[in-house]
Amino acid sequence: MLRRRLGGELRNLRRAKNLSAAQVAKQLGWSESKVSRIEGGKSPLSDQDAKLLLAEYGVDDPEEVRQFIGLTRQSRQNGWWHSYGDTLPEWFKPYLGFETDAASIWTYQAELVPGLLQTESYAQAVIRSQFPELSVDEVEARASARAQRKDLLTSEVPPKVWAILNEGVVRRVVGSKDIMRKQLETLADTATTLPNVTVQVLPFDAGAHVSMGYSFSYLSFQDVPGSVAYSEGLTTATYLDKPTDLSRHEEIFQRLVAASERPEKSIDMIRTIAREYSHAG
Repeated sequence: MLRRRLGGELRNLRRAKNLSAAQVAKQLGWSESKVSRIEGGKSPLSDQDAKLLLAEYGVDDPEEVRQFIGLTRQSRQNGWWHSYGDTLPEWFKPYLGFETDAASIWTYQAELVPGLLQTESYAQAVIRSQFPELSVDEVEARASARAQRKDLLTSEVPPKVWAILNEGVVRRVVGSKDIMRKQLETLADTATTLPNVTVQVLPFDAGAHVSMGYSFSYLSFQDVPGSVAYSEGLTTATYLDKPTDLSRHEEIFQRLVAASERPEKSIDMIRTIAREYSHAG
């Protein structure tokens, strides 16, 4: 996302000079596709290339150049998730980058509590069910990564998270009734105490709805053009950023919001079910 932000700034500088990507490429002896990849955040930006582009666009203030180069170097650094190596699937790592930089995250989940809102014991139970071949250490490592993601919710500038859960998510016992009780209590407490977190439940009696069988997340970013819609499969993930796809996901989410219980009533429902698990032992 930082590469996208830098690329967007370079695009703005180019347009301010009334230059086309082809003209810049010719002047620097590059291919036009290289300019496009840099502006789209699809290629790492070297210090030398950044300096050449800034000079081409007339940015010569030493402090501006220094700050831009500093951001360029940050954009080439690995995120925290790289320390987990092969523990996390490669197709999931781009999502962690988007999640870390997101200003808002909308998510609809039909089967499980979103990773950002999972307790560690719930996460371990989910991972063991999905990947029974993993060792105890591998399960714990993946659960630890999910736990680290939760730090985002209380960071200095946290994203606004809006989660809609199918009622089956809070009814299905994952791990044990005690694990579910603690998960639901934590979910309700988080939505109550953190102003940047909203949780709604889509009740069974809502009947058929617009996102039957389809869970997804929709992420948007501060000062960066475009958004990303994300969905997971068994062995891969889909990332969508075409305007038509994004518009459809926005529409779906808003219709889910309208069909779900209000946040206050949703929290009451979650706490009631948590008490039922407690009484059941």
